[in-house]
Amino acid sequence: MNEDHFSSHPQDEKEREKLPPILTSSASRGTDRATKSHFTFSSFISTINQKKEAASSRNLASHLVKQNGKSVRELPPICPDVRQKQRLSIETLPPEMKAPIPPEPVIPIRTKTVKEFQEDMEKAKTSGDWTSVHDFYLTTFDSFLEVNAAFKKDANAPFNTIEDSGINTKFLNAVYDSILSTPPDTQKAVLKGIINSLLREWKGARTKDDLRAYFTLVQNPQYTSTSTYVIFAHLLRQIATLAEADHHFLVHWFKKLSQRRFKQLVDRLLQFISLRLFPAKSEELPPMGKCTWWNPSATKVLALLNAANSISNPPIIPFTDFYNLTLDHIDIMEEYNTWHSYGNSHRFSFCQFPFILSIAAKKTITQRDSEQQMISIARQSLVDKVSRRQRPDMTLLFLNIKVRRMHLVSDSLDELTRKRADLKKKLKVTFVGEAGLDMGGLTKEWFLLLIRQIFHADYGMFAYQMDSQCHWFSSLKCDNYSEFRLVGTLMGLAVYNSITLDIRFPPCCYKKLLSPPIVPCDQSTPVGIAAVSLDDLQLVMPELAHGLSELLAYEGNVEEDFCSTFQVFQEEFGILKSYNLKPGGDRIPVTNQNRKEYVQLYVDFLLNKSMYKQFAAFYYGFHSVCASNALMLLRPEEVEILVCGCPELDMHALQKVTQYEGYTKTDPTIRYFWDVVLGFPLELQKKLLHFTTGSDRVPVGGMVDLNFKIAKHEVSTDWLPISHTCFNQLCLPVYKTKKELKQKLTIAISNAEGFGME
Repeated sequence: MNEDHFSSHPQDEKEREKLPPILTSSASRGTDRATKSHFTFSSFISTINQKKEAASSRNLASHLVKQNGKSVRELPPICPDVRQKQRLSIETLPPEMKAPIPPEPVIPIRTKTVKEFQEDMEKAKTSGDWTSVHDFYLTTFDSFLEVNAAFKKDANAPFNTIEDSGINTKFLNAVYDSILSTPPDTQKAVLKGIINSLLREWKGARTKDDLRAYFTLVQNPQYTSTSTYVIFAHLLRQIATLAEADHHFLVHWFKKLSQRRFKQLVDRLLQFISLRLFPAKSEELPPMGKCTWWNPSATKVLALLNAANSISNPPIIPFTDFYNLTLDHIDIMEEYNTWHSYGNSHRFSFCQFPFILSIAAKKTITQRDSEQQMISIARQSLVDKVSRRQRPDMTLLFLNIKVRRMHLVSDSLDELTRKRADLKKKLKVTFVGEAGLDMGGLTKEWFLLLIRQIFHADYGMFAYQMDSQCHWFSSLKCDNYSEFRLVGTLMGLAVYNSITLDIRFPPCCYKKLLSPPIVPCDQSTPVGIAAVSLDDLQLVMPELAHGLSELLAYEGNVEEDFCSTFQVFQEEFGILKSYNLKPGGDRIPVTNQNRKEYVQLYVDFLLNKSMYKQFAAFYYGFHSVCASNALMLLRPEEVEILVCGCPELDMHALQKVTQYEGYTKTDPTIRYFWDVVLGFPLELQKKLLHFTTGSDRVPVGGMVDLNFKIAKHEVSTDWLPISHTCFNQLCLPVYKTKKELKQKLTIAISNAEGFGME
């Protein structure tokens, strides 16, 4: 097996799709910075190389390629999300994908208990004699067999199940919690034992005891030190190249870790990747050219943990804990272009594992991808004009929207329909009959007014759910769904033009918006149909979800007591209409045996089928603007943040980054201003943000991205403050008292629309 690349077949390379299943990856590309080796066990690499060369001379390398080539190139669906919903089951794997199971070797019998180990540690700390502890660690980590002998609950039991790793977790945790407090020679002995184990285990098929050893060794806290990274890297590489079925076992075993241990392991892997990219000292790690596989291997193991987190309900840790903020400082567009260009080839890219990219990195990718599309579309418009020997017009470079305030929705719909070919140009808005050059403020106001009008209850397109405080699509049938397409287009334009909107959709809306993330070529393919559950309904219609939960938990006779069938009713224009949840549903009673099916079909009806045409129009509108492979990198939660921004305000953070023009931060008026604003309730703070920036949400990058500015307004103090939303600027007269400032500011921000905003 080659040092820098996982094995692959040339004929398989040609068959790979241009864009990868997001989470698979093969060999690595050098993203690490070159450094010099300074490691106690530096001979480890050369020993590994010698062993592999010997294996090659015995013609074993080709055998390994044939045996493990598939599992190396195509890792399992290790991050079930909007792109990969199906769960991998060991029972459903075809025989050729199942890892061969060699006979289990005989494991030595070890009888030390947690109590005995802790007593040995206490004696060693008191007496200074570490012989017993040293011998225990030396023996335990000498081989995979000894690891199993020490930590396996029952040496003779197979434990060939995903539900139980067979590891005595309490004992393992005690041993690892104490390891860093042992003398250096003991810690060194453990590392030497792991080296010997890895050298011994450089082979093909694995037993479940091998998997238990990997599962145990990867939790070693010694890997927090860069001096152990060479060993850690080779351990990660061996885990990354395991068969798909073996990964399946590890995912479920990782799922059983405590939250603290799980988080420690995730943090350790993230730190490993960060320090390989940007080592504190160049001499701490080997040269980059010899270890280009380090970060790919670590990222693939991290993907197993991400998969474990994804299939846990609730997740063990927030998905944001997998973000590696160090990647915000690399050339992320190079990573994106590599993934986009080479797909599932031998070129590694972090974009193949999007869970590791922060929302800021994904916003950068989305924004720059949008800019590149804007430039390309604008250039093509100019070329077409010149080719027809017509005089170029700079308006060709923009999507120019002209609307009347009194006919906002109809004019916007007409303009966007007529200029559908220009949707990927830079947006410029003009209100007919009003002077003003759109430098961003008019565009923001257009979005805000249009969204507010469309989502008004009188308009009938969306129903406001009081319990969940969000909007949901009206299921009322109509002849034309173009206005739903308009809303989708507006959301797409907002993301495309980096504008945040105050839209309150439930999380499942964004899940549906990414189902699928790329518009299918076949127009008959259903879109916007997501796998939904009672948890999703809880966030839309909590009262109904609670009632269905009560039905599932009911201990009596469901059929006799509820007298329900697989038929539901909805009121449409004053008429009660019935819908069968399945063929002949009106004749199928709901019973204790089929109530789960009833609840699932009912949830699917409410969130998918009852408003399919409305959401499909919305889906196509959004993707008519945002169609991009960058969407494949996003989780539904991240799409929501890109569309709406973050609703959490931190006015203290805003105070720190505010710029001043004509004022200084120590001027009395400015001190009054911040005393008043920091004392405002949240609702008034949002109104201030809306008054000044055109949105009450915070951009992905936080308050610093607002470029908030307070300028002195040399007018009478009888005047109210005004704002330039296009510049995020508040113009503040020099008020003499805090009371006067609070009064005038409150009036201004509470009566902002169409007045005081420029």
